[in-house]
Amino acid sequence: MLKNDKDNVIKFLETNLVPILFVIIIAFALPLSGFSVRYLFNEIIVRLVRNLFLVLALLLPIMAGMGLNFGMVLGAMAGEIGLIFITDWNITGLHGMFLAMILSIPLSILLGWMCGKILNRAKGREMVTSYILGFFMNGVYQLVVLYGMGSVIPIASDSIVLSRGYGIRNAVNLTGIRQSLDKLLPLKIGTTLIPVATFALIAVLCVFIIWFRRTKLGQDMRAIGQDMAVAEASGIDVARTRIISIIISTVLAGFGMVIYLQNIGTMNTYNSHEQVGMFSIAALLVGGASVNRAKIGNAILGVVLFHLMFVISPMAGKNLIGQAQLGEYFRVFVSYGVISISLVLYAIRKQRDKARAGIALADAQEVRD
Repeated sequence: MLKNDKDNVIKFLETNLVPILFVIIIAFALPLSGFSVRYLFNEIIVRLVRNLFLVLALLLPIMAGMGLNFGMVLGAMAGEIGLIFITDWNITGLHGMFLAMILSIPLSILLGWMCGKILNRAKGREMVTSYILGFFMNGVYQLVVLYGMGSVIPIASDSIVLSRGYGIRNAVNLTGIRQSLDKLLPLKIGTTLIPVATFALIAVLCVFIIWFRRTKLGQDMRAIGQDMAVAEASGIDVARTRIISIIISTVLAGFGMVIYLQNIGTMNTYNSHEQVGMFSIAALLVGGASVNRAKIGNAILGVVLFHLMFVISPMAGKNLIGQAQLGEYFRVFVSYGVISISLVLYAIRKQRDKARAGIALADAQEVRD
């Protein structure tokens, strides 16, 4: 009995090591920051509506056994291109925001299909392949936006084109759609503004994910995630199903990028998408997810813990040693560190499970003999 309890405790600690570490860090840094509970609550609401859709876009590839989709930046680029066009056409408000989403869909599907085809040729190495693919496509994106737009692709607005006549400026003002979704159904509780419409859209995505898991395609993805060889032997088209999971994730990432940038109100044309994949994946892992297991609850908890640390770390660093810059370095360190720890833990668990399976097989063989 005691041995089982001990095993359960060890298993719980192994599964939730990252969120436990974050809770400890936050508990230490929170008093040092000096922020009020009201201020932190306001900040968490803002970070949830800004980032949660992007984090939820990661769930389907994990379910399909493709790990953490660093290639979601391809969808983010598609969303940014949609925003450039609606800014050029001067389409504002919700119409402009949803048109940017619609414009991102064909490009997201094309990029997602290409990414899925490449990842099918790199089975077992999907994460590092999607990470490098993101770098490659970033170069293509910058080539198109910096040299193609205004010369090959017509851009009429002088406000977003560089003075030389082609190429998009470093910063694009999204005043026309700024918080158009967030302020659609505002609910004020004290001094906190709750963006009901944005939360409703996020809830729709959560319902879609829950429903999708129960469909035939969702069940196929889960079967592939559990054992690709068995899934293929049972008649599931593994390659096609994996591509579909990446396409859906890429399309959702495009939508999430539009929601993210409409909340901010300004788009950094050449840099906004670069850290989206890294921070979204780090937030998901902070919530207790792993390379092969992730739930909606992990996404919500991860965004809260990860961005709470982001808010309090600069001020905690300043009050502790007199330098707020420490908190800025700590953010980047934690982002990469969380992903590294999660990958190491996943590798250890996988190796241990393989060893246990080998011992069990040897014991069964011995019994038969």
